[in-house]
Amino acid sequence: MTDIWPIFASVSGVFLVMLVGASCRRFGCLRRESDHSLASLITNALLPAYFISRILAGPQFDSSFSAWQPPVFGFVMTSLGFGISFLVAKSIGPKLGLMNDSQQRSFALCVGICNYGYVPLPLAESFYPDSLVSLILHNVGVDLSLWSVGVAIISGGGGKAWHQVLLSPPFLAVFIACCLKPFLGPAEIPAMLLFVFDTLGNCAIPLGLLLSGAIMMDFLADTSWMKSYAVGLTAILIRQLLLPCLMIGIALLFAVGSPMKEVVLLQAAMPAAVFPIVLVRLYDRDTTISIQVIVSTSLAGLVLIPAWLLLGQLILST
Repeated sequence: MTDIWPIFASVSGVFLVMLVGASCRRFGCLRRESDHSLASLITNALLPAYFISRILAGPQFDSSFSAWQPPVFGFVMTSLGFGISFLVAKSIGPKLGLMNDSQQRSFALCVGICNYGYVPLPLAESFYPDSLVSLILHNVGVDLSLWSVGVAIISGGGGKAWHQVLLSPPFLAVFIACCLKPFLGPAEIPAMLLFVFDTLGNCAIPLGLLLSGAIMMDFLADTSWMKSYAVGLTAILIRQLLLPCLMIGIALLFAVGSPMKEVVLLQAAMPAAVFPIVLVRLYDRDTTISIQVIVSTSLAGLVLIPAWLLLGQLILST
């Protein structure tokens, strides 16, 4: 695939669904008081169903290594992202406008982790369907890094919340589906259950994108993110230039398999994730810095996501 138009069209389609969510927020169709219940519904019911349906319907694992490689890579690369972002924030933060510890920790958390859910998952279904299961497994490692290394950075203490991932419905769904997969094919699963998993799972990404768009509208309405360009530009340089080069370089160095290369490519192209601002608020850190990072990298992603997908496709295919 060397034509940029299909890539740009798919990326634009994802952002257009988010724009619909933003419009719903703007005109009062999707109110803030519904955010928590919708997020809980997506996390506890729709995403687990999505993971189960895609894993059970996907190809069998070639080996145990192919099942362990994605989460290990996700954990290592996300932890590396946190480390680099924290080092930059502490070393040159004051020159960028990160004047105190709260701002520096907020910057490190938000820049260090890419959008690993609602944006790359529909792109994987469009371009790399054989890599979708690897992407889901990769995201388990990202979650473990977020709730250990990420929490340690934003809290200023130890990351003791990692066990929350192990008890979460999405993780349990992935674990159970992976355990059942060697013994159950789609033909052995009752059609009624497959229908339930598919129907609920098909709602997860669209509803997640709508909710993400609504939350982004809240960020855009807070014009404080426009007061400093240094933070946003630095976030783009780290999240969408430096880290993609490292991720693709490591993928080439270790000669990972084709599905894993496609996962790396998708993750390398992503802007900063939206969810970390929840942790920023939880630990009473600087939310303005988080908004600057999220909005800046998301807007840049309109151009940089298609560019990285096209460039990475050329690099990894050589």
